[in-house]
Amino acid sequence: MPTPPSPTPRPVYQTQRILPLYDSPDCQQLATQAAPGRYLCFLDAVPDRMTRHALPVQLCEDDYPGWLNPTDLALLTIAPQPYRASQPTVAEIQARLPQVIAFTQAAMAVPNTYLWGGTVAPNYDCSGLMQAAFAASGTWLPRDAYQQEAFCQPVARTELRPGDLVFFGTTTKATHVGLYLGGDRYLHSSGQDQGRNGIGIDWLIPSDDPVSQTYLAQFRGGGRVTRSYQPGDDRIWRDRP
Repeated sequence: MPTPPSPTPRPVYQTQRILPLYDSPDCQQLATQAAPGRYLCFLDAVPDRMTRHALPVQLCEDDYPGWLNPTDLALLTIAPQPYRASQPTVAEIQARLPQVIAFTQAAMAVPNTYLWGGTVAPNYDCSGLMQAAFAASGTWLPRDAYQQEAFCQPVARTELRPGDLVFFGTTTKATHVGLYLGGDRYLHSSGQDQGRNGIGIDWLIPSDDPVSQTYLAQFRGGGRVTRSYQPGDDRIWRDRP
């Protein structure tokens, strides 16, 4: 029996400037942003430049899907080579944690506001800031807070170390994430409804601060980053009931 032909690999593109991706074909609500240089592929056929319809795409570094406004096609170019995920060791990731912490502190030092879907300076959402900080040190995390929690090695509150992630939300799902700094403090980008509308530092212990207390009541646990995201890792949360 003849061997069936291998599927033709999808062309891979790179972003030339900050690229917004949306959560639906109406391209109204931001889902995420792709910084310059990120890799992307189309989930359908490669589009004609005259298309007028939103295009389903997927970012390569974290397998994150979204919708591309066809007016933004000019922000893409064919990648000179396929995307290859980095594979830092646990020791390398741990050694780079001071860079991760410094990234978040530098982000906090400039004027910023909370942006749902924000992953590019100066305005971030909670998980976008964590992803950007680790990516700057050569380690890729999944995009959303619940995905980051599933991706990390669980850590008890008493075992938290600077550079670990701390997760908040309901009893069933993480909806918020911050970076542990040590001394019961963590840095995060929080929204307007129950946060600071931007990047700030809060506490994992009882205090008089209402923002800290609100999140403390929603604390789920900690997580340690021990690897960099590899294509296909999204099965970790896709296969969960």
